[in-house]
Amino acid sequence: MAIQVTQQALQRLEDTLLNTPGNVLLHTRFRALFTLKALKNEDAVKIISKGFNDPSALLKHELAYCLGQMKNTAALPTLESVLRNTSEDPMVRHEAAEAMGAISAAGSIQVLKEFLSDPERTVRETCEIAIAKIQWDTSEEGQKHYKETFSDTHTPLYASIDPAPATSSLLSGAPKLDNISPASITALKTQLMNTTIPLFQRYRAMFALRNIGTPAAVDALAAGFSDDSALFKHEIAFVFGQMLSPHSVPALLKVLQNTSESDMVRHEAAEALGGIATPEVLPFLKEWMTREDAPRVVRESCQVAIDMWEHENSGEFQYADGLAPTLAVSA
Repeated sequence: MAIQVTQQALQRLEDTLLNTPGNVLLHTRFRALFTLKALKNEDAVKIISKGFNDPSALLKHELAYCLGQMKNTAALPTLESVLRNTSEDPMVRHEAAEAMGAISAAGSIQVLKEFLSDPERTVRETCEIAIAKIQWDTSEEGQKHYKETFSDTHTPLYASIDPAPATSSLLSGAPKLDNISPASITALKTQLMNTTIPLFQRYRAMFALRNIGTPAAVDALAAGFSDDSALFKHEIAFVFGQMLSPHSVPALLKVLQNTSESDMVRHEAAEALGGIATPEVLPFLKEWMTREDAPRVVRESCQVAIDMWEHENSGEFQYADGLAPTLAVSA
């Protein structure tokens, strides 16, 4: 199925995303972004790419994420430019590198290698993982996984293009929870917390635990918040946002309220809480959205998270629905 959209609708989405009127709320711009992401075509890539002049690091990081998830090679020049811009926020540069890994073009490896010694730890760690991801995608295991994932008889447990595949035994579909032993979760937690192995391997354990999804798996993932890598911790918060497990709320609230934690970790915790959308999280999101001492990216993330919370507690079918009344689906 292909999504067809009129030029008028595209222009409206562009004006909303780029805040052409000057008074578009940030969460409304996010909804426009996710509508464009669903199109996956070059017109959408061009519109999204125009947004990197915005002053909001949160928005720009989300632009990069969406370009990666669209898996359109037309986005690569923009992403490379963002990665090379050393005056850009490291959170945005990191997301550009991760997006290049998601698109997984072999030619990106050489570019990513240039930044393995970047002064910003978040950037160089992301480039390390993205290179490993592209190399894995072309391996025998990766090719087999790709064929299985996109077969007509298989529905992936999560639709996202992850920065690393789940540990091999849990690559495809939802695992049979009655076959997941406590020892298996302990083994994955050990791999997750092992700082002597490549981050790519630790990420594989992370996504395996995500796929298991039990409270014990959530607890194992939450242990990762003790790591010293902001990149690693922000990915755990992102995974919690995918899992939507209320069991992760206490750990996420602790991260959000920790003023000594990295902004990118706290931002991801806020958005995860908005997606989980249990009643007790709303007061915390409102508090940190309005606190003058909160970093901008945290305040803005809470604003977006509150919109997500309201969406999850409404009758809306899709988060982007409100911005896409003129979209039509056709074969």
